Amino acid sequence: MGRFSIPMKGFVLFCLWVVIAEAEYLKYKDPKQPMVTRIKDLMKRMTLEEKIGQMTQIERKVALPDVMKQYFIGSVLSGGGSVPVPKASAEDWINMVNEIQKGALSTRLGIPMIYGIDAVHGHNNVYNATIFPHNIGLGVTRQDQEMIIGIEDPDLVKRIGAATALEVRATGIPYAFAPCIAVCRDPRWGRCYESYSEDHNIVRTMTEIIPGLQGDLPANSRKGVPFVDGKSKVAACAKHFVGDGGTVRGIDENNTVINSNGLFGIHMPAYYDSIIKGVSTVMVSYSSWNGERMHANRDLVTGFLKDRLNFRGFVISDWQGIDRITSPPHANYTYSVQAGVSAGIDMIMVPENYNEFIDTLTLLVKDNIIPMSRIDDAVKRILRVKLTMGLFENPLADLSLVNQLGSQEHRELAREAVRKSLVLLKNGKSTSQPLLPLPKKAPKILVAGTHADNLGYQCGGWTIEWQGVAGNDLTVGTTILSAIKKTVDPSTQVVYQQNPEANFVKSNEFDYAIVVVGEVPYAEMMGDSSNLTITEPGPSTINNVCGAVKCVVVVVSGRPVVLEPYVEKIDAVVAAWLPGTEGQGVADVLFGEYGFTGKLARTWFKSVDQLPMNVGDRNYNPLFPFGFGLTTQAVKMN
Repeated sequence: MGRFSIPMKGFVLFCLWVVIAEAEYLKYKDPKQPMVTRIKDLMKRMTLEEKIGQMTQIERKVALPDVMKQYFIGSVLSGGGSVPVPKASAEDWINMVNEIQKGALSTRLGIPMIYGIDAVHGHNNVYNATIFPHNIGLGVTRQDQEMIIGIEDPDLVKRIGAATALEVRATGIPYAFAPCIAVCRDPRWGRCYESYSEDHNIVRTMTEIIPGLQGDLPANSRKGVPFVDGKSKVAACAKHFVGDGGTVRGIDENNTVINSNGLFGIHMPAYYDSIIKGVSTVMVSYSSWNGERMHANRDLVTGFLKDRLNFRGFVISDWQGIDRITSPPHANYTYSVQAGVSAGIDMIMVPENYNEFIDTLTLLVKDNIIPMSRIDDAVKRILRVKLTMGLFENPLADLSLVNQLGSQEHRELAREAVRKSLVLLKNGKSTSQPLLPLPKKAPKILVAGTHADNLGYQCGGWTIEWQGVAGNDLTVGTTILSAIKKTVDPSTQVVYQQNPEANFVKSNEFDYAIVVVGEVPYAEMMGDSSNLTITEPGPSTINNVCGAVKCVVVVVSGRPVVLEPYVEKIDAVVAAWLPGTEGQGVADVLFGEYGFTGKLARTWFKSVDQLPMNVGDRNYNPLFPFGFGLTTQAVKMN
């Protein structure tokens, strides 16, 4: 045997080399290969189980590494408020995401998962992140005060998109469920603050946030092809397709009753722009169109979005979106999976009962109810986005961007956005005697109202928790009260009392008062409101203070609220929307360091009985019309 030992060893080594060489050269892992070649090579290697795993998105709480490996899970998300640990650092997030990713990479084919999160006004789930104004505020921004109505500041939202992408990537996450491009037609809707405007033209312009998040498309890119420009950018998600802002009486997830001209003329146009700008994903709406659930609407999801608009990214459901195809939800899950996947949804946000979804879809395919071609279409789209992003080459996050989270540069950008998002609705009881800008130097001023010293109220819903959080402990930021104290002259005495009695106000000889009131935080259906009133004791604070001293009322809200009963008594009114963490931007404009430039992107009604009421309606009689906004000049010294 001894004389055969050397050749035998050589043969074994040769065989080993062949195996290694074959293992090392997998076309789908070679970034030099064309995208189509890589997808084709990977697809032919995949089993049905691996393909269905790619279509499955689960919540991080159930995304154990063993689950990722066993079920070939393609995507993981954080729901609102779902964090690794309370007040988690960027490093905490990276460690969690990488641990989950290692589970995905340990599978036979090593397909990386994509982690998604709602970063809808900055990286809003994460402690110490910069929280930008919600979209309703960004919609009113203007390039300068001489601009005509309808010409926004798209460069601002593009810069906000770029900053948000850096902060999301700072925590190891490559996918943001933003922007919301709903056209809110009724402020009673609890998501109205996620909409830039009632006017689809403004919403279309604001899709410029997409190249901010993803990067600018290369020249001569094909229409509809997703694009993400490297490790400092994130995949974006245009949502919620389509008509979510037009539901009857503004009821969340309800029925949008409108003809085709209305749907395609008002609610669809921003999707054209999003697709032209290379948006990677589209999320389907919970709502219905004329009684048909969007999650089951094959004509619109496949027929229009994919086939007509040639969208090449992937379509994702909303949270348990397919469950809600039936009423009550989950009443017939097999039907829901069949209807949702057959409609053209590629990735299902399950998010926890992954066994049930995987088993159900597997059975539907094996029983030839859902064709393999539909599964292959979904998986190709998901792989296209992952390959475009470079996830195969860089699946694990590093610490190189951690200093971007809540950076001073981003906070300055948010402060700029706050300044530009403020709308001055009234300035003085007569035009000859404006109250604003306020003098910084005054013996004694009063600051009042529930929202003056409450960072959580300033930020609104979708901040740290899904429904938002009251108080000043949620994250790092500057309240409006803190900003006022920092801005006024050191000799000015600032007295803060949340809800002072009228006698207190009268007896203290204040030079003027700043009253900050509005709505408490809410999100989605919890925010649906039929009365749209300022939260108590806001109205009594206005009456007590503004009846006794010159006052400016700053309204912190996610939409127009009932103001008409108080306007006559108030000297000046400012719509501040939901400004986020940088309250200093409010003080910058109140005290004249910058002028007011914002123009309403929403009609401000007189009474809720008028709703829905939008610009162009026949009986249009608002308190403040669409496009309204008084301007002031910055003052050098005051």
